[in-house]
Amino acid sequence: MSFADREFPKTICLFDVDGTLTPARLTVSPEMKQVLKELRKKCAIGFVGGSDFSKQLEQLGPTVLEDFDYCFSENGLTAYKQGKALPAQSFINWIGEDKYNELCKFILRYLADLDLPFRRGTFIEFRKGMINVSPVGRNCNTEERNEYEKFDLPNKVRENMVLALRENFKDLDLTYSIGGQISFDVFPTGWDKTYCLRHLEDEKFDTIHFFGDKSYKGGNDYEIYTDERTIGHAVTSPEDTIAQLKEIFKF
Repeated sequence: MSFADREFPKTICLFDVDGTLTPARLTVSPEMKQVLKELRKKCAIGFVGGSDFSKQLEQLGPTVLEDFDYCFSENGLTAYKQGKALPAQSFINWIGEDKYNELCKFILRYLADLDLPFRRGTFIEFRKGMINVSPVGRNCNTEERNEYEKFDLPNKVRENMVLALRENFKDLDLTYSIGGQISFDVFPTGWDKTYCLRHLEDEKFDTIHFFGDKSYKGGNDYEIYTDERTIGHAVTSPEDTIAQLKEIFKF
């Protein structure tokens, strides 16, 4: 067995990144790194996030391929097991250039008509397995992210935009997932965070724990949190993640 050296060789813990292992878009703390190091003695560990691998490197550190047994970027469409790349998938091949252009034009027109307190750059970020849409722009700093989130929640900017996309693109089998503070993901149905679970099938884990802060319906952790193959743990912060891990694994 690949993980025969662990106390629980048939158990794995998977973690969302933003709000679970790190504060939103910030870096992992020394305390979290130490807790994960101790946890790895007990079971396999991995992370699964919607961002691309370069952003996860920024947040989790340059040794991320050594620190985790599984690394799942873009919900597992880019994946690594014990430092080795696994087969990848592509959103653009799935949707085709014509439909992708149609989708982008609708999004940009919709964004142009929004009344927002401020705007920054990068409103559509193209990724290998999805697009990430941010009404305010992904180039916000931390203070601006917090400010925008306070505006977005009561005004339902992202929620209403998702409703409009669902209505106008009924012919496409797309899923819209609101996550983080300023954006939402658009990807083929089934390419949510449960996509990463197919990479675990060969190991035949008996227990798959998942920890995430967006576990509510519509959040980008909901599908994997409620999946029958996982034991879902809703967390409120990295500190809460640490507390729950210590309670479950007794260290």
